[in-house]
Amino acid sequence: MPNMEAMFAKLSKAKYLSKIDLAKGYWQIPMAAEDKPKTAFTTPQGCYQWTVMPFGLKTSGAIFSRMMRSLLSPLDMIEIDNFIDDILVATETVERHLECLRALFQRLQEASLSARPSKCYLGFKRLEYLGHMVGNGMIQPEEGKMDKIAKMPRPTTKRQIRSFLGLAGFYRRFVPGFADIALPLTDATKKSQPNKVIWTKPMQVALDTLKVKLSTEPVCKLPDFSVPFTLRTDASGVGLGAMLLQDQGNGMQMVACASKKLLPAERNYSTIERECLAVVWGVRKFGPYLYGKPFCIQSDHKPLEYLEGLKATNKRLMRWALALQPYMYTIQAIPGRDNVGADLLSRSEE
Repeated sequence: MPNMEAMFAKLSKAKYLSKIDLAKGYWQIPMAAEDKPKTAFTTPQGCYQWTVMPFGLKTSGAIFSRMMRSLLSPLDMIEIDNFIDDILVATETVERHLECLRALFQRLQEASLSARPSKCYLGFKRLEYLGHMVGNGMIQPEEGKMDKIAKMPRPTTKRQIRSFLGLAGFYRRFVPGFADIALPLTDATKKSQPNKVIWTKPMQVALDTLKVKLSTEPVCKLPDFSVPFTLRTDASGVGLGAMLLQDQGNGMQMVACASKKLLPAERNYSTIERECLAVVWGVRKFGPYLYGKPFCIQSDHKPLEYLEGLKATNKRLMRWALALQPYMYTIQAIPGRDNVGADLLSRSEE
């Protein structure tokens, strides 16, 4: 399955975007004659078997993804990518965009694949892709999805809570402290809880908070891999927080954020251990952005320079320091007032 985050990461400098949606993609793959009987099914009108690949077969997704790779790989164009049957073309110039589109359409024609005109968008500055609005170096949730979340009624069963959390969780990268905010709701879905939800005030606060945060049109900056990243981390007694930032000419802006609730054993760590854990967890969380490039880790806990020097006698700190050795990082202590974002992420449950 293609990595959605990796696809978005390529779009920071794209000025022209096109989206091609294949028409009923699975049905455009014919079934091998010897495999057709394996798909047979019975109806009151008789027995039938599929002549094209149906939805629902265990291997359908893998077969389709393999077909798309074999279709696009010969083009050798980094500006063309796909997520299942949605093909995205993103370029910096209109000339290159037209060149990529011509090559793509030629390839589709050779493979006898057809697109759905009503779902194709060509040459846009911004467009909707995979539930997000992307373009102009920015990414934000699709407006229609935000309206749907805002209008969802209060859940009354565990299944309805899971449905809400599933949709809201798809956009958790835009909500600092999502896991901690949603904790009263996720606790209500535990196996030990009744199927019919006993609604509480903390659950209502969590529901309202998530709706408000997602309806205020959150926006993140798309990453520019030619610019160094800054990772700000913080730890509290209950959680960890991390913010990935970049200065692309307009000051520091958020690329992504994340938070994590501490396990019971982790809450017993000393302050320096929790702060170091926040660094290690944050680096691993955003590893695909950071690996192989110099970056700066900022924290309001000055003893973290302890981690970089490998002078620790604490075995846990030594293990974490060794885990960070593959990365090219420097640690910078900053005043607490400059680390508000990561601090709020780590304390959002308190």
